[in-house]
Amino acid sequence: MKTPSQEIDDIIRNISDWRRKVLSQLRDILKNADLQIIEEVKWKKPSKPEGVPVWSHDGMLCVADTLKNAVRLTFPKGAQIKDPKKLFNTRLDSKTVRAIDFFENGKIDEAALKALIQEAVKINTEKKVK
Repeated sequence: MKTPSQEIDDIIRNISDWRRKVLSQLRDILKNADLQIIEEVKWKKPSKPEGVPVWSHDGMLCVADTLKNAVRLTFPKGAQIKDPKKLFNTRLDSKTVRAIDFFENGKIDEAALKALIQEAVKINTEKKVK
């Protein structure tokens, strides 16, 4: 039985193009943004037997999807997250969710993404305290 981290290793390893490097880099940023982050794999189904990588801390922080032309990080509580650097670039019309699509040869603003992740953690942990 593999751990969720090993399952995410496999998901990344099975990507054969530029999205492998991007998802790996995003994962590193996530794990470095919060040392208590938990890696999970959810939503295994016949169309996606490997499942979907999910990162949590006192609740879900974000979900990674590899799309045909992008790697998407979706933040279920994204509408509550302060985004001063305007990283969110999709799902902007949702009342709750926000997402970031990362494209081939695009630059990842690591500091801004780390701040976004830390803000998501703060939202989750503050709700738990109340």
